[in-house]
Amino acid sequence: MPTRGVVYVHSTPLAVCSHVEWAIARVLAAPVNLQWTAQPVDPGVRRAECGWSGRPGTGAELAAALRQWPMIRFEVTEEASPGADGERFMYVPGRGLFRATVGAAGDIQLGEDRLRSLMAAARGPEALAHALDKALGTAWDAELEPYRYAGDGAPVTLLTRVG
Repeated sequence: MPTRGVVYVHSTPLAVCSHVEWAIARVLAAPVNLQWTAQPVDPGVRRAECGWSGRPGTGAELAAALRQWPMIRFEVTEEASPGADGERFMYVPGRGLFRATVGAAGDIQLGEDRLRSLMAAARGPEALAHALDKALGTAWDAELEPYRYAGDGAPVTLLTRVG
């Protein structure tokens, strides 16, 4: 059963744009030609986004392919499909890759066991708040938010995984 998602390349140097396209094309086994636009938050870099469809797990493959360039900022989403939860991957230079399970509305979901573990390990309310922020990817969201806002109204390319 196929699923779908979106790749958001929030910022990449111009010289890396073609490499990003090649990485996405390798995962999707289809040619990719993104519509690159200026990223107003960071002059001199580009941004693009593309919808994709493919088998479950494609989102993780796309995130793994894109994290080869530590200077880019990106997000990859994958919608839930029968037998597979939805996922969101966020990458920020210097912070690394964040992965989370997401619900139908796109919100991050923490399972019961994870919550119990965080509560058991916390040594007080502030430690629990810090652990929850980390588990929810708050630092990644904070760093990416200005780049997301700058992409409102940007063109989107739709791609389908072959095979």
